[in-house]
Amino acid sequence: MTAIDALTTRHGRPGSITFETSPLGGPVARLIHGDQQVLVAVHGAQVVNWTCAGEGLLWLSPVARIREGKGIRGGIPVCWPWFGDHAGGAPHPAHGFVRHRVWDVVGTTADATGVSIRLGTTTRDSDLAAFPHPASVELTVRLDDGLSLSLETRNRGDAPFALTQALHTYFRVSDIASVSVSGLDGATYLDKLQDFQRMAQAGAITFGGEVDRIYVGETSRIVLEVTGLDRRLLIESRGSRSAVVWNPWTDKTARLGDMGSPDAFRQMVCIETANAGDDVVTIPAGGTHVLSAAYRRLD
Repeated sequence: MTAIDALTTRHGRPGSITFETSPLGGPVARLIHGDQQVLVAVHGAQVVNWTCAGEGLLWLSPVARIREGKGIRGGIPVCWPWFGDHAGGAPHPAHGFVRHRVWDVVGTTADATGVSIRLGTTTRDSDLAAFPHPASVELTVRLDDGLSLSLETRNRGDAPFALTQALHTYFRVSDIASVSVSGLDGATYLDKLQDFQRMAQAGAITFGGEVDRIYVGETSRIVLEVTGLDRRLLIESRGSRSAVVWNPWTDKTARLGDMGSPDAFRQMVCIETANAGDDVVTIPAGGTHVLSAAYRRLD
């Protein structure tokens, strides 16, 4: 029995959840509900596509591939148990280690109200140098009247630990010049491009160059508007008091090397539900923390 056959036998739901080999190079789950579909790679528990009435709402690099020990550029990577660079530097990977490994499929559900899949992983001995805490993490991806993700961390040790994390969502846009992000007016942000200087947001966020900011405080309701696609998306979060807004623009796109083309930055923007910057989560021994994001079309 192949891996796809085994996943289908154990977790498939006829007409709602199937498993297949992705052109990216590994197994993915396809969730179907109404006119929506979502693809979730077992590698990294990463959502790689979300469509509504045939329209793709997420951006994925055209050169993205699933490779052991590597992340997938685009979709919704899971950054855990740290966001950004590790304080210890190399060889610890940016944004943590779980997006680089294969997760276990824990279970699936399907009924008239929606479909969902749960994937999980645990810390390993090889992780202890970077994150010396026994922990497990489980991601639930659900389609109902939109797309929602819920990331639950459980402290399996006898001492508290702190973490940062993010659901690093890449949205597809027609042109970054036609994008505005509202819901953060008056919020404080840490500007990575200015040595994390604290600044205040005035009005909606628009883009005329590289943007890399951690917004802190009230970030639970954000609206992405793409005038070129006549699209508005609502992003609601729980378990979070920070959000990251990012577009790499020209120079960073060239340095990254896996965006697919020099102008790929024009077709994407990241709005990330996070615990980052000042928003550090401490989980007591035996405790849990849930970070969740829900995405809904407003048009």
